[in-house]
Amino acid sequence: MEEQRARELVDRYADAIIRLGYTWLGDLDDAKDICQTVFLRLLERPRSFESPEHERAWIIRAAVNLCKDQLKSHWRKTTVDLEAARAVPAPEAEEGSLLAAVNLLPPKYRTVIYLYYYEGYSANEIAQLLGEKPATVATQLSRGREKLRTHLEQEGFA
Repeated sequence: MEEQRARELVDRYADAIIRLGYTWLGDLDDAKDICQTVFLRLLERPRSFESPEHERAWIIRAAVNLCKDQLKSHWRKTTVDLEAARAVPAPEAEEGSLLAAVNLLPPKYRTVIYLYYYEGYSANEIAQLLGEKPATVATQLSRGREKLRTHLEQEGFA
């Protein structure tokens, strides 16, 4: 029954939600994400509506609220369009440079060190990006710094 209900909702409202999301966000992929989220919310917590108009009003209001949330999100404020990012070159890791030493770290340490020092994210932001606990990221930063320090000392930099 849920699958049939989901199909009915998609057939009835998907186009309207996507158009609304595109109007608010200016990006088709973001609009599709909003559409999917509206349907998930409705299917995860089924509601009873007084009429089809009431159902449509709830869906539109939910879509607008999700668009507003996305416009306010930290992620949206700190990201740029892929085309704009293409113009910015990635830092080159010259042999003997600090970045080259960072790149020699194991991936879990390299990632947090890079995001913290080169991209300017806080430990809490890195935790959110990686789906980790902030304490885990703090530990990885500490251990990564220690490994980096040891490597630099062996290379004669300290």
